[in-house]
Amino acid sequence: MTKYVIITPARDEGAHLEQTILSVVGQTLQPTQWIIVNDGSSDNTGEIVDYFAAQRPWITPLHRRNRGYREAGGGVMNAFYDGFDLIESLDWNFLVKLDADLIFPTDYFEQCFARFDANSRLGIGGGAIFHDKNGRLILENNPRFHVRGATKIYRRECWDQLDGLVRAPGWDTIDELKANMLGWTTQTFIDLQVTHQRFTGSEDGAWKDSVKNGRANYIAGYHPLFMIVKCIRRMGARPYAKAAVALWWGYLSSFLKRIPQIQDKSLIKYTRNQQMRKLLLLETIWK
Repeated sequence: MTKYVIITPARDEGAHLEQTILSVVGQTLQPTQWIIVNDGSSDNTGEIVDYFAAQRPWITPLHRRNRGYREAGGGVMNAFYDGFDLIESLDWNFLVKLDADLIFPTDYFEQCFARFDANSRLGIGGGAIFHDKNGRLILENNPRFHVRGATKIYRRECWDQLDGLVRAPGWDTIDELKANMLGWTTQTFIDLQVTHQRFTGSEDGAWKDSVKNGRANYIAGYHPLFMIVKCIRRMGARPYAKAAVALWWGYLSSFLKRIPQIQDKSLIKYTRNQQMRKLLLLETIWK
């Protein structure tokens, strides 16, 4: 029987958390444990967590103190690992990092694990993120190998080989790149719809979110030429030019500030090789 554990960092998610909890509670295949980490919220997130934890013994609440500010990347990972330390049994097949503002169908996890069963080399997977825009659900476009950090499912064997996640912006791309380098595949399940109740990065604003993404790309060791092309292509996306400039500034300023990149030189070499293959129109994971 498939055994899976969910960890959900939640900061000021009072407006969305209940719907996410109801989505998990209603699953045809429920988790063995769900650790919801109230990451120092100033709203009623903690009360919602405690209310549902009192009703479901497999929901474990954890309350962290309020550090007084949002910490992109690193803050989420610190909360995630505090939750990871509370896993009661090591007898699990899959580990799920799930955001607190998602809605998905009742057979979501059953369908996801069917994909893993069908492909023994699938190491990381998850549903496709959709946003509600004026009553229409719009797919968030990403490379096929990229599984959004909002809904990542790690196969146990792949997780063990990754040897942990980076506690910095870019963690949710670095893990996939390393998995692919180690011979695993990573995939978003386009036919499995997950509704994100707010646009990605909306809590930071378009400029800050793009700067954060540029910094994440630098930390992951992206090739400068690949970044230039990426920024040029981004010029045509809304908000026009602004996002591209912010993305490049995030990357360049990280270089100027000597922000530490990942220490795995072989992974940076693999990443840049894949990106150059993309620019040369060769076979690559960047599709």
